[in-house]
Amino acid sequence: MATCPPHATPHAFTGGGAVPRHAHWWQRRWVRYGGLSVLLALSGLVILALVREQTGTDGFLVGLSLAVLPVPLLVAAFRWLDGVRPGPWRNLLFSFAWGACAAALIAIVANSFATRWIETATADRSSADTLGATVIAPIVEESAKAAAVLLVFLFRRRDFSGIVDGMVIAGVTATGFAFTENILYLGTAFGTDQLSGDHGLASMTAATFFVRVVMSPFAHPLFTVLTGIGFGIAALSGDRQHLRRVLPPLGGLLLAMGMHSVWNGSSTFGDYGFFAVYLAFMVPAFGLLSWLAIWTRHRELRTVREELPAYVMAGWLLPPEPSALGSMKARRLAREFATHHGGKAAGREVAEYEAYATSLAFLRRRGRRGRAGADFVVRERELLTELWNRRETARPALAYGARATTPFVGMPPPWPLYGQMMPLHGPGVLPYGPGDRAPLYGQPPTPYGQAPAPYGQPLYGQPVSHPAAYNPYRT
Repeated sequence: MATCPPHATPHAFTGGGAVPRHAHWWQRRWVRYGGLSVLLALSGLVILALVREQTGTDGFLVGLSLAVLPVPLLVAAFRWLDGVRPGPWRNLLFSFAWGACAAALIAIVANSFATRWIETATADRSSADTLGATVIAPIVEESAKAAAVLLVFLFRRRDFSGIVDGMVIAGVTATGFAFTENILYLGTAFGTDQLSGDHGLASMTAATFFVRVVMSPFAHPLFTVLTGIGFGIAALSGDRQHLRRVLPPLGGLLLAMGMHSVWNGSSTFGDYGFFAVYLAFMVPAFGLLSWLAIWTRHRELRTVREELPAYVMAGWLLPPEPSALGSMKARRLAREFATHHGGKAAGREVAEYEAYATSLAFLRRRGRRGRAGADFVVRERELLTELWNRRETARPALAYGARATTPFVGMPPPWPLYGQMMPLHGPGVLPYGPGDRAPLYGQPPTPYGQAPAPYGQPLYGQPVSHPAAYNPYRT
């Protein structure tokens, strides 16, 4: 059984989300989660009734069977993007449920009300439909989807650390919204075909399926991801950077509304307006955001490789770990190694170790840039303890992953084996000089003579008067 470091106290690791013992009943976690679950369930029942009423039972079933097809692909894509530091599944489930139920219900009710009000005021049904599609719908729908990103940003702050988290939460929310909307459109098209007797490739159902599911399944996620990027930039900002925490989310939301408006208005640009907007606007935007997502994912891995060596110097990690944790292939091999030798529980433990180490690297990057929050010490303490408790399983697996992914021909690997002499040395490679021995698990690094830094002290062992005063990155 893994143990805490000798200087650790178990009572200090209860987590940052605990509710005080004497908190009011409405502040308790089960009350908040229960209320949110009831809200989403009621929204789902109402949206189900509204869609079924408009499409009919047959249309609803056809629309459901067709609308579900792109969902696994989109969710898998966003889950892949989130692979460096995977967020909890409950956040993704909440986001999808919010988009499919709450946001869709808000959009249906608000869009219908606004369109009818415009029609009554102008006595022009055509103008009301155009304004509803190009102005009202983008504002209502993007605001409703952005509410899910805002809720996760506010109440699951530890799971929202950067741009990738914002893109994932926003994309999954929009995927849920598009799922419900596609049921409505495909079911309505099927009902129209039933009345007109059209079937086959020339039917309205086939045309709707081709446009919404084949050509543009990414449309809603593409819009809302802009909002998520804005929240991600805000998450990277310091607590005192008030403008940077407010303006990027608002800017991202406005961009999402604008792109949504252009997309909805493509049908008013002539017979070929849809294809012109699709090729000249949507495809380049999709390519640009895809590149940004992949680049951001690689930057996260680089952050892991650059920030974790400080904890190697302090004795918390072993030399192979930063390079292994900064490679997705090495991570995968480490999980497979642990699963093969210790079963599924060991594989999960290594995956958790990887996630906690990545969070630690992100936390240190924020602190080094002067953006650490007031809970920096507590959060660092929690993450280091989680790593320490899993070290016996994770360290051999990560060492295997590092050896398997580090190319060398006729040379030893760029880290010492446990207890062996260190043959290589260079600036920024390792903190050991020629002839120094690598630290064993939990033992002091020879060059410094320091054990892993006690909690509440800087990495390099300088004492402080009180743990709460410790912030080595304070500017």
